[in-house]
This record gives sequence, C-alpha cells and structure tokens, in this order.
Amino acid sequence: MATGDRRSDGERRAELDQLLEDDPADLYENAPCGYLSTLPDGTVVKVNRTLCAWTGRTPEQLLRTRFRDLLSLSGQVFHDKHVAPLLRVQGAVREVALDVLRADGTLLPCLVNAVEVRDASGAPLMVRATLFEATARRRYEQAILSARRAAEESEARAHTLQQVVSELAQATTVADVVQVVVERSRRAVRAAGAALWLVEDWAPEGTRASAAPLPEPSLRLAHTDGLPAPLLRELVDAARGQWALELAEGVRYVRSDETLRRSQPGLAAALQAAGLEAVVVVPVSADSRRLGALVLGLDGRPDDDLIRLEEPGAAPPTADLELLGTLGSQAGQALERARLFEETTRQAQRSAFLLDAARLLAGAAGVTDTVEQLAAMVVPRLADLCLLDLVDEHGISRVVARHGDPARQPLVDALRAWAPPYRELPAPARQALAEGRTRFFPVLTDEWLTTAVRDPAELDLVRALELGSVISVPLRAEGRALGVMTLSTDRNHPRFTAGDVELAEQLALQVALMMAKAQRYELEARTSHTLQATLLPPPPPEVPGTAVAVRYLAATHGVDIGGDFYDVTALPGGHVAIAVGDVVGHDITAAATMGQLRSVYRALLVESPSPTTVIDRLQASWPLLGLQRMATALFATLDLDTGLLHMASAGHPPPLLVSEGRAEFLPVVPSRILGAPPSPAVEWSGVVPPGATVVMFTDGLIESRTSDLDEGMERLRASACRRATTGPDELCDRLLADLAGSDRADDIALLAFTRSA
Repeated sequence: MATGDRRSDGERRAELDQLLEDDPADLYENAPCGYLSTLPDGTVVKVNRTLCAWTGRTPEQLLRTRFRDLLSLSGQVFHDKHVAPLLRVQGAVREVALDVLRADGTLLPCLVNAVEVRDASGAPLMVRATLFEATARRRYEQAILSARRAAEESEARAHTLQQVVSELAQATTVADVVQVVVERSRRAVRAAGAALWLVEDWAPEGTRASAAPLPEPSLRLAHTDGLPAPLLRELVDAARGQWALELAEGVRYVRSDETLRRSQPGLAAALQAAGLEAVVVVPVSADSRRLGALVLGLDGRPDDDLIRLEEPGAAPPTADLELLGTLGSQAGQALERARLFEETTRQAQRSAFLLDAARLLAGAAGVTDTVEQLAAMVVPRLADLCLLDLVDEHGISRVVARHGDPARQPLVDALRAWAPPYRELPAPARQALAEGRTRFFPVLTDEWLTTAVRDPAELDLVRALELGSVISVPLRAEGRALGVMTLSTDRNHPRFTAGDVELAEQLALQVALMMAKAQRYELEARTSHTLQATLLPPPPPEVPGTAVAVRYLAATHGVDIGGDFYDVTALPGGHVAIAVGDVVGHDITAAATMGQLRSVYRALLVESPSPTTVIDRLQASWPLLGLQRMATALFATLDLDTGLLHMASAGHPPPLLVSEGRAEFLPVVPSRILGAPPSPAVEWSGVVPPGATVVMFTDGLIESRTSDLDEGMERLRASACRRATTGPDELCDRLLADLAGSDRADDIALLAFTRSA
C-alpha cells in the first residue's frame, strides 16, 4: 500500500496490539455516541468525554446533575411522563427522541437508549444510557414530514378550490355568487370574518352623458360575514380614492403592526378592537378586469385547515396566497357569468314587458286610462317610481305619479305640489324635454340633489324617497313634443343600466305613438261632434196639438258621426213636414251627404210638396246634386186639424203606430233608395187617432249581429206595446233602453210624435 508509512510490519503490529489492549476505556471515552450512568433517581454518576464535548460541559459540571435537568423543557415533561415510567415498568427504552440543552443554550437533538440495572431482588441499582446525535436524522425526518404535509396541504387546497368552483358553478345570480365567495372563502381559511366589495362603474359603456356629475368608480359592500361594522367602515376609508391601486397589487397580507398604526391608525385600532391580527385582501377579477375585493380577517389562532400561521405574526405561505389569488379569479369569472345570465334574463323580461306594453297600448281607448294602466305595469316590473308629464293645449300637467311601495306613495303625492301645472318640471324631466333626448342619471348624489332641487321642503321629500338612479325620456312623435316620462329606482334595488335606458326609450316611443294616435282620434271625435251638432236640426219646434220627441245615438265603433238624421218643419196651412233618413256609411262623408240631403229637402219644402213629390224630385236630381252616397228616407206631412197623415218611403223601414196598447207597422210601400235608378214613389195616407203615437226610426234601432231585420222589428213592436206610455219622450227612452244596448254598430235616429186626445 502506498501510504508513505516506512515502519516495519512488526512495528505496526505492536502498535495495533497496544490499541487493542487499551480499547475498552478509549472506546467508552471517545465513542461516536454519548454514554452516561445515573442513579435510580436520575443523578449522573458517570459520563464519557463525547457527551461532555457535545454539551459543552466538563465532567465535573455533569456529574451529580440529574439527567432530566439536561433536557429541554418539553423534553423534561416527556421524560417524566413517559421515559421514567417505561424504565420502571419495562426496564429499558429505545430510540426516544429528546433534545439535550447545551451549555450555550442551543438544543442538541438526540436518540436515547437506556436500560435499568437491577440487583438479584429486582431493585434498581443504576440506569445506563446511550445518546446518539440525531441532528441529521431529525432534519431528514422533518423534511419527510414537511413534504408529506405539503402534499396534504396541496391536496387540501385542490379540494378546497374544487369545492368553491363547484358551488360557484351552481350559483346563477350575482347575489348567490357573492354569498358563496364570502362564506366559502371564510370557511376555507378559517377566517374570523370576511367581506366582499364590488366595483361600481357609474357610466356603463353605451349610455348617454348625464347632466349629474358622476363620481369615480367605487367599491360597494356586497356581502359580509363576521366582520364588525366599524372595521368595515375603516376598510372603506382606507381604500377610498385608491382602490384601483390596492387591487392592482394582487393578494395582500396586512398585519396590525407598528407600521400600520403609523400609516392607518383608524384601521389598526379597528383591527385590534375586532381581535384580528391581520387582513388578507384578495382581488376579484376576470380577464384583467378588476371586479371587486375579498377581505378576510385573521385572528392569528392556530388552525389545521388551509392557511397556517406557523409563527405569531407570520404571513400565510406563498402557496396559500396563490390559492387565494386563484379563488379571486374563479370568483371573478363566476360574477361575470352570473351578470351575463342576469342580463340575459332581464333582457327577456324587457322583451316580455315591451310585448305586454304594446298589447296594452294597441287597445288604448283613451290617454288617461291607458297611461294609468301602463304605470301599473312599469311599477314595479321596470322601476320603483314612474312619473308622466304630458303636454296639452293648456301647457304641461302631471297625469301619473306612482310608486311601487305603498308606504312611499304619499311622498310622491306630496311632490305633485312642485310638479306641473303648479311649478315647472323637475330638473331631469325639464332637460330631457328641452333637449329632446334621454337624460340618464346612474347615481344621484346628495350634492347634485341640493343643486337640482331648489325648495327645502321638496328636497326633504326627494331625500325621503332615497332615489338611486333616474331616466327621463322625452315623448316625441310626428315632430311634436308630447311630454316626458321619468323612471327611477331607489337605493335598495339595483340601479338602472344601459339596457334599462334602451328599454325606457322603446317604451317612450310606443307611448308617444299611442298618444299621437289618441290625439288624432280625439281631434276627429271633437270634429265629428261639432259637425254632427251643426248638421242635425235643433230641437223640434212646438207643434200645436202634437207632442214631438227626438233622439240621436251615435255608434260605439269608429268616429262619433254618421249619416242618420231627423227633421220636423212647420208648413203653412196647419201642416207639419216630418222626415227621418239614413245615408249609407258611418264617416265624415256620410255626415256631409246627410247635411246636403237635409238642406235640399228643406229647400223643397218651400212649395209644400207631397211626400211622393219629394222622393221623385230627389231621385231625379240626385246626379245633379253630386251626392257621393245613397240614402234611405221616410217623408211625411201631417194635417194638424184632421190628423190626416201622408207618407212615402225611399227604401226605409215603415213607421210604427202605437194606439190603445197595441202597436202595428203602417203599410207604407217603399220605393228604391235615393241614389239608385229612380222608380215611382207610392204614397200611403191615413188618419192618426187622437192619443196615438207614430214612431219613425233608422235601422240602427232594429239591427243586430245575431238576428235579421224582421226579428228586430218584432222586438220593437213588442217593446212599444208592452205597457201604456204617457208621451213620446217616455216611449223613446223605453225603446232605446230595450233595443239600443251599450254596443252599437250603427247610429240611431228616433222620432216620435203623439196627436193630442
């Protein structure tokens, strides 16, 4: 062997023999482990040099020292409770892990083997112990335990994340997502409390600019669980004005330490009052968009779940913070998904609302009733408050003021004192009407209300309504301003979005078109009333020896005008001319034709012609008159002295004679209707008995959708003779009550005259 040793083999053999001779003592003193012997009470009576070197003490310092006093505090407890009893019972212990306290105060990890030496009677004489230095082994075991613990924690994190993601997947609304995020995250990290703030953006993309000054996007407390209100306020104050910077920094661990007490004394005091050691701020985001912040309050107590504070004041492990960051991302995606779902649902509700509104407006019978019904639909399906101010010939007036909460309706009613026609329009509605465009106020700050509402009493009422957001939409159609519709939410409900603005504008368009149509109809109705009043003759004149009653009822469908007419004219020589007619059609043209026909008839009466002469002349001159419609008519002359009645019909129903409780139709033979090819008229003559009544009518009185004219005439005859009457007025009223009904397809002209007894 090339070792450089020049000694002879004999010399080396002699040296080895000497070592073997001295081996027992040297092996004890310089063994690679520590040896010691103690009395039964643990007093050290012998120790080797190796243990002295390990502990940094001399043999004199170790001898007469109790073995338990060389151990750490936890080692002393373990020795007294486990090692000493086992020695007494079993007589030996093996590989007991104990930490020996060195002279410099550091700990020496050791594995201890000990046996108890006993005499022949079994009484203990001493304890012999071997100590093996186990620093490397302890480090190895700790590494194994750490790896196992890391694997278990990784599995726990994955399980936690899987549970949260599963619950978030089942949440369909923003409220559900918010609740899952707060409560599940709190349970996952064993936090003392949790809260979630969401970002509120007051100016959604696509909305019109607002006259109200919009605040910067801010955080709104969406849900809290276990965090006291003072701490929540301090957290909001701490992030006010810089929440974007806070969220941009990612997951943050904020300890209640001296640094926090100097920078945020209020927050530090609130944390201390709540018994919290720190808070963890977790950004909630989706696709790089900051949607909110999750705050978890930690009290520093040891736990066995996700986040572990290994030492007091230590931050959570990086893996735990990364998991919280992942939870924030998953929460953000769930929020976006829930918002999209809610918006889709709300869009469907908007479409259904517009369909219902279109049906209501399509069947509108009048503006006032329709807008009241519409307001009942708007509140609460679309808004909490609906105001409608309409323009008419007298100016602007508030026709609708409805709140969805009956308890707040008195406030809305009281605000009418500050609404048109008593005062000018409120600021949002006034601006919308003046500018002809929608005014959207996503949020109403108290500062803006103070400037917009001028009267202190009005301002108190507006504040009591707790308005959250407002949309004012002008009502315009055919180039005219018809009014303005104002919708509002209160602060307890979600504020309006761009979709709500679009819905309000579509609704306003439908309302404006309905109003324009209704106004045209009302104009036509007023025109028809005026025209009808102009064309119809005045009340019949006083006729000696005869009582005359007339009635006119317009149809309930279409314009309130038609071609029916009646006429009573006194003639020279004690005669009276009587006529009832019906121009074909139910419109302005029919009314105009009726007016012309009546004028020509009056002109013919200058010569006091017979009824047949009147018909013949009208038939002959019809093309010359240029009348656009055909007509039926019944003409008669009555001799007041004798009661002799002459009558002729141009295609008109025969009159009814009521006398002595009986009623019968007079046998007047009709000729062709006026406007048709002429045919000779046939005159009927007869005497009207004293006290008898002659009833002349148009076919609107006897027509029915469910029966023919013969049945209608029989109903008329039965009604006329059912009981005796005292005069033509009572008879006319009874006939109309029995036959006219509330749903009439045609006009009714009714004339009755009674010869005095």
